[in-house]
Amino acid sequence: MAEFVIKMADERGRVLEQVEVGYSATEVRERFAQQGFLIYSVKPRGILAGGELRMPQRRRVKVDQFVIFNSQFLTLIRAGLPILNALELLLKRQRNAYFRSLLEDVRDRVKGGELLSSAFAEQGVFPKLYTTTVLAGEKSGNLEEVLNRYIGFQRMALSFRKKLQASLVYPALLFVLIICMLTFLITYVIPQFGKLYEQISQERSLPALTVFMLRVGEIAQKYVLIILPLAAISLALLWRWSQSASGSRRIDSLRLRIPVLGDIWLKYQVAVFSRMLGTLLSGGLPLVPALETAGTSMQSQTVADSIITAAQRVREGRALSRSLEETGKFPELAVEMIEVGESTGALPAMLTSVAEFYEEDVQTALTAAMSLIEPIILVIMGGIVAFVLLSLYLPIFTLGAGGIR
Repeated sequence: MAEFVIKMADERGRVLEQVEVGYSATEVRERFAQQGFLIYSVKPRGILAGGELRMPQRRRVKVDQFVIFNSQFLTLIRAGLPILNALELLLKRQRNAYFRSLLEDVRDRVKGGELLSSAFAEQGVFPKLYTTTVLAGEKSGNLEEVLNRYIGFQRMALSFRKKLQASLVYPALLFVLIICMLTFLITYVIPQFGKLYEQISQERSLPALTVFMLRVGEIAQKYVLIILPLAAISLALLWRWSQSASGSRRIDSLRLRIPVLGDIWLKYQVAVFSRMLGTLLSGGLPLVPALETAGTSMQSQTVADSIITAAQRVREGRALSRSLEETGKFPELAVEMIEVGESTGALPAMLTSVAEFYEEDVQTALTAAMSLIEPIILVIMGGIVAFVLLSLYLPIFTLGAGGIR
């Protein structure tokens, strides 16, 4: 499916322009024409659409919004409503136009005889974990239970993610303040001191440190309108590169090598993997497909590659614990706990225990790391300010001693 920009008029003559998802421009045009709209144009949304420069946007459904939908969907199914009726009722109550268009397509596909999991998978925006879980529930005839497990998994993941984000708010705020402060000092304060020293001394017999800082301020003030757009473009290109396969692998490899924080990131990924795999296995999915699904759903490309490699070894007949250990990426304790789960036949429950252990460990380690990082940021910020002020006030300190004539 693709995105199209449709321009149309309603029965009152009001002209509307919005983005819709469809199989083709013709399909989108016919769909809205049947609803009574007068269609002016339907153009594909892309980099060059209709002669206009448009940046492609990959729209997604918010995780919390999707969890709410599934909670309501599960409630309706448990109440005895058929899947089609439940979808019809929920899409009518959906306020998000984009999500509603996706649900309409899901409903039409299910009405045409497709499986619910296949209909969601065809949209291309829903997590593979979800579609695989639903498929397992459809095959086992226990859709309600697997949906309930998926909702529980997502709620736990959301709660854990929000706690991590809350712990990172203050350091991020300090970093932004440092950038704003440096920008103000370099582009405004330093040039003002430059004007002052020009009035005091035409010969500019200033210390070398002061001359250097004044030159930096002069260049920054003169080229700020060029530097800022270039910085923004560089960040945008870096972000685009990070979304590519090679870029994500490179950045993730560097992230894992960061002292302290790299270890925390790895433990967080292990926790997510363990809870995800435990949820899939509890839903009745075989081990190898569950591993492949979990691998493709990971944020860390390095960990994802390791899981896919382990899945191939499990397919060849090796134990899961040994396969994960041979990748060299999983902590020894996690491997030992998984080995115990395999030997006792309680792997899903043990994976849940692994997830809970590492989630608690990540929260503790992150709290300790932030307690060190925050004062380090403050010290660095104070050092930068002290260096700039010292370089600017150094001529004033030497003025009484005859440093400036």
